[in-house]
Amino acid sequence: MSAPAPTPPSSHTLTVLINGQSCQVPTGCNVAAAMAHAGLSGTRRSLSGEARAAFCGMGQCQECRVRIDGIPHRLACMTPCLDGMQIETEA
Repeated sequence: MSAPAPTPPSSHTLTVLINGQSCQVPTGCNVAAAMAHAGLSGTRRSLSGEARAAFCGMGQCQECRVRIDGIPHRLACMTPCLDGMQIETEA
């Protein structure tokens, strides 16, 4: 699976940092969508080392937990992106 082409900056995008990399994402998307837009599929690793990622998309499974602006265990599927947001995965 190849990474999508970068979105050019405009008033309809915002910039987030995902694992230290700057990424332009559409305004109004959530963190899980921003990660997919950046070509990332995993958010963390299970205790046995398996990659985990958003599954239900509505906050019930909690498989999409990431660190956002230094706060751990935030649900990527339920958190809207804000300009300058720093997102860190454990995958």
